[in-house]
Amino acid sequence: MDAAELAEYHGLARLIERMHRRFLDVVRAGLLRQGIDDIGPVQALMVMLIGDDEPSVRDLMERGYYLGSNASYSLKILVEAGYIDRGASQRDRRTARLRLTDKGRTLRDELFNLEQVQATALVRNEAEAADLKAAYRTLRRLDRIWGDMVRYAGQGLD
Repeated sequence: MDAAELAEYHGLARLIERMHRRFLDVVRAGLLRQGIDDIGPVQALMVMLIGDDEPSVRDLMERGYYLGSNASYSLKILVEAGYIDRGASQRDRRTARLRLTDKGRTLRDELFNLEQVQATALVRNEAEAADLKAAYRTLRRLDRIWGDMVRYAGQGLD
């Protein structure tokens, strides 16, 4: 890897962080346009992650890479605001299961529509569709590499 490629790699990590913050701003703006001010963008993304499933709290934390106290706080807000129900699992009464309420499903649908508008603005032709696919593949690969580095402390990476 030459110096220019290394600089691009460093820039990519910073770009990902900036894009994440900007994405949260876009979600926040979408919530405000819908008149929703009782939850924030992180909680809204949790609603999207739950979707039609009934994940356990642990499953949701692993899917969204949330920290324990942050996830617990966000779930508390979502329960209090009426977006999700939190109940005991049928199989294991110690495990909490999450499911969207009618209010939560309405929010999920509104967020899905917002994503459709964003995707339409991003992909206007075949070349842009190909660019999106390439970007997605690259980011998935980077996610796997970084995940392996965390799990295996960088051992055996090719």
